[in-house]
Amino acid sequence: MSFTDAISVALTALRVNALRSFLAILGVIIGVAAVIATVSLTQGASRALEEQIAGLGANTLNIRSGSDSRGGRRGGAGSATPFSSDDVDAMRRDLPVIVAASGTVQGGVTAVVDGVNWPTQILGIHPDYMDVRDWELGSGRMFTPVDNQRSSRVAILGQSVAEELFPTGGALGATVRLNGQPFEVIGLLDELGQGGWGQDQDDIIIAPISTVRTRVTGFSRAGVRDPVESVWVKVATGEDMEVAAREITEYLRVRRDIDPGEEDDFSVRNFAELIRSFNESEQILGLLLAAAGLITLLVGGIGIMNVMLVSVTERTREIGLRLAIGARRGDIRNQFLIESVALCSIGGVMGLVLGVGGGLAMERFSAALGSEDLAVAVEPGIALVAIGASTLIGVVFGFYPAMRASRLDPIEALRHE
Repeated sequence: MSFTDAISVALTALRVNALRSFLAILGVIIGVAAVIATVSLTQGASRALEEQIAGLGANTLNIRSGSDSRGGRRGGAGSATPFSSDDVDAMRRDLPVIVAASGTVQGGVTAVVDGVNWPTQILGIHPDYMDVRDWELGSGRMFTPVDNQRSSRVAILGQSVAEELFPTGGALGATVRLNGQPFEVIGLLDELGQGGWGQDQDDIIIAPISTVRTRVTGFSRAGVRDPVESVWVKVATGEDMEVAAREITEYLRVRRDIDPGEEDDFSVRNFAELIRSFNESEQILGLLLAAAGLITLLVGGIGIMNVMLVSVTERTREIGLRLAIGARRGDIRNQFLIESVALCSIGGVMGLVLGVGGGLAMERFSAALGSEDLAVAVEPGIALVAIGASTLIGVVFGFYPAMRASRLDPIEALRHE
């Protein structure tokens, strides 16, 4: 019997017992669908999160003052002495590994133009902040160090703020009242999109840090001149981020008079390390999902074996007749093996379609509810692995029934009732 004839006979046998064949591959369908759906959703979510985290800057570090301990009691984050603009200047000056640095002060404001109100966030920065975050102006100019020294009331609007306050355009040169104070719009930020934690980065106003600190938020701390809430630094290209973080930590410990053995009263956040840690967690999750899928496929394979054994028993006389008229035992073995592989391959394809369809349905349902966080990423490699695994299951669990059918004695098989 040729290979083509064997496939034809196998498909005919499956078609005759269509319901039983479907029930046999149900476990394979569910297993493949579950793996495809979960892996696709996990990869989509991880890819989106990785892009968002990377948007913070792969060579960017964020430094914040930490908690303070007094009299055996520990304060919350930010209770320690904050950094100052002098600290920012010193790090930029003394550490060659840093190519740009900026302090930040942030607060909520209500922007008003001709009776139109828009609540948003105002971010006070040093001019270097644009280089640190790789932000660019869409139009206008950046404020200067002189604007910062004079606490000039100038502002740069994000795209979302500009669209809300000036729907017909004309923002440049206009006056915006922020918490009742007039600010001149000197520039517009280029579109930034969604931030690392899902926020609209375009819904923001930036201004000189001294202006925001003294005229808007009133951020101050006794004994600290020109305090900042956090410091952003950009590390030179090619530098090892972990080494740079350690160098900055050692420098700040000395500058803040922290004795050896004492705990840091600040934290240096390395976003590149955050991305690396997330990727490692993703790999572990992928292994767990693969293990769960393998177990499900094994259960489906056992069901395939049981059905094939039943099929051998039901077709014992047929097998004996074929052997009696000259069929080789290899032909009988191949026929049942092809049936098993066909069952599992069809189940794998159906599971792939169901898994992809289920993932896309969940993505659309999430989008309909107003959430853009759920995304599906179907990798061709995952689809090929799923189909290949289901085919392998058919070979492994169909081999014993196929060998049992090929070893039947023709005479005993013909006598079987």
